[in-house]
Amino acid sequence: MPDPTFFPEPAPLSLAEIVALTGARLATDPEPGRVVRGVASLEAAGPRDIAFIDNADYSAALELTRAGACLCPSRFLDKVPPTTAALETKEPVRAFAMVAARLYPSSLRPAPLAGEGRAANAHIDRAARLEEGVHVGPFAVVGARAEIGRGTVVGPGATIGPDVRIGRDCSIGPGATVIHALVGDRVIVHAGARIGQDGFGFVPGAQRHTKVPQVGRVIVQDDVEIGANTCIDRGSIRDTVIGEGTKIDNLVQIAHNVVIGRHCLLAAHVGISGSTTLGDFVALGGRVGIAPHLRIGDSAQIAAGSGLMHDIPAGGRWGGYPAQPAKEWMRANAALRRVSRAGAARAAEARLGDVDRAEEDQ
Repeated sequence: MPDPTFFPEPAPLSLAEIVALTGARLATDPEPGRVVRGVASLEAAGPRDIAFIDNADYSAALELTRAGACLCPSRFLDKVPPTTAALETKEPVRAFAMVAARLYPSSLRPAPLAGEGRAANAHIDRAARLEEGVHVGPFAVVGARAEIGRGTVVGPGATIGPDVRIGRDCSIGPGATVIHALVGDRVIVHAGARIGQDGFGFVPGAQRHTKVPQVGRVIVQDDVEIGANTCIDRGSIRDTVIGEGTKIDNLVQIAHNVVIGRHCLLAAHVGISGSTTLGDFVALGGRVGIAPHLRIGDSAQIAAGSGLMHDIPAGGRWGGYPAQPAKEWMRANAALRRVSRAGAARAAEARLGDVDRAEEDQ
């Protein structure tokens, strides 16, 4: 049995078409009329694949590559083998993504897993409203008065709660849950995500902890992508909002009342505590933890593994635990290394002194 490839074999793409698509410059063309039919890494690429390089760590792989074409910045042009067409571009990763999307358009959005249409064993409430072209997988549940727009795919075992609104051309992955939520167009919710459950709200007490009712919603704007097993709690006294174009990785926790701006990037294992607000184009590295009621300005960046306990101004670069401005963090780390090295050197000198004294005693 041949190995499955999962995506249809792409139509060939000429170098001229790649230039028109990406704006790259064809710096070398060892085979006029050459086409590419796939994408691959520098090490694995063959004569009909396109690869890219943007990091000097892969220079050796570039020199040995068998790729038919390579997208690269000008500083790597002299390392491109003579058999590989060099496509010069300032943004090779972006250009590569554009080419890959043209070759494999079906990879950009999850497809129905169990055929198109509405599965006979799905439960769709009679009061729900689904436009034409909505696909509902086996054992999915669509609650009363829910509305789902044309072209949306609801995966097997997914749950859409009562009164939920989901726009057009969305994908709700297998086993995902969407309740108490309004979802825009072209939103992707990956498998196992949980959207709209009540937030973690309790008033501590000596005898018991009193649960705070969570009566808000989750608002997910257009073109958002939400990773597998991510949880987004509904608001308690205001809506939890995920802004247009924001991309959220797997296993992220977003608490109640959080507002995330447009086109933010949240890597895996990020945790955002309640009532925190992120501006537009904020980037959070993996395992960032954010305390409640903070404000993070537009285009701020927080390094992976950081613990944030203070507001950050627009454009701020912070890192560390607790997080601090990046320059202070790096200076503190450098000072700590100097102290550690000095202590190690003194310990080594002391050990040598002990050896010398022991030899003198003998």
